[in-house]
Amino acid sequence: MVKTFFLFAAMALLGCSSQEQPSLKIVANSWIGYSPLFYAKANGWLEPLNIKLSTVVSLGESMHIYEYSGLDAFTGTQYEYHQVHQKNPNLIPVIMFDRSNGGDVVMSNRSEKSLRETADPINVYLEINSVNQLVFKDFVKRHKLQDKTFNYINGDQLKIVSELKNNLDPGPSIVVTYVPYNHSLEKSGFTTLASTRDGLDLLVLDALYTTKDTFKLHNEQFKQLKSLIDRAIYDLENHPKQFYERVKPYLENNTYDEFLSSLEDIVWLNNELDPKLVERLDEALFPTRDLL
Repeated sequence: MVKTFFLFAAMALLGCSSQEQPSLKIVANSWIGYSPLFYAKANGWLEPLNIKLSTVVSLGESMHIYEYSGLDAFTGTQYEYHQVHQKNPNLIPVIMFDRSNGGDVVMSNRSEKSLRETADPINVYLEINSVNQLVFKDFVKRHKLQDKTFNYINGDQLKIVSELKNNLDPGPSIVVTYVPYNHSLEKSGFTTLASTRDGLDLLVLDALYTTKDTFKLHNEQFKQLKSLIDRAIYDLENHPKQFYERVKPYLENNTYDEFLSSLEDIVWLNNELDPKLVERLDEALFPTRDLL
């Protein structure tokens, strides 16, 4: 019955002529959380709706291309949302994708107790211009480390892993990282102190953003896109291997097993949001009123 519903819904969506709607241009980075978009593109669902999807490697690229290339919408975490919103207060989240559920972690070569008791500066390795910054801020608040002196060391994850692998005694250190780099750091003596699987204290989420004016102009296309994303997630949950084969060209060399493992680190947010999550989003100044 559910499959029949999706079939008729898709037929209705794909029956809309692209000539009736202005082009809606979206940019997304190659993260598994955005794979429903890639699946929709691979299946040819976007063309009849005149939706153009471009893909890039990083979240930063997605944000900058949106800002400087005249595109209509972009994907990103709450960090990218706040960065662009500072320049354009009309920016709003319109479609939620997922929430990190263990994919983002805070690691250290010291115990939590040792970090609290140390009087030495604590090295903090992270990608400063990313959601790592927000994760660390939440971690400090949760673990009551506000009185500590932090020495921030900026670098991409590969650089961080390499530096710590070759440094046998970096002193008291914290690393804000994510899967799969945490596995390499474990070999260098780092253990996980907190992750997004622990609850909502450490929050990392992915969504699609646009301006209020663009949302109004392309309202029907956004609604139709939301329906296609729901259908894609349904297909993923019921036919994961088929889904993987479709989206594999858009991901970064993931094997099928790695793909399935990565899915365990996120929770899809395409249905009604849990009230506790909405409360946490309010605290993070992330608006939900315009979400489809």
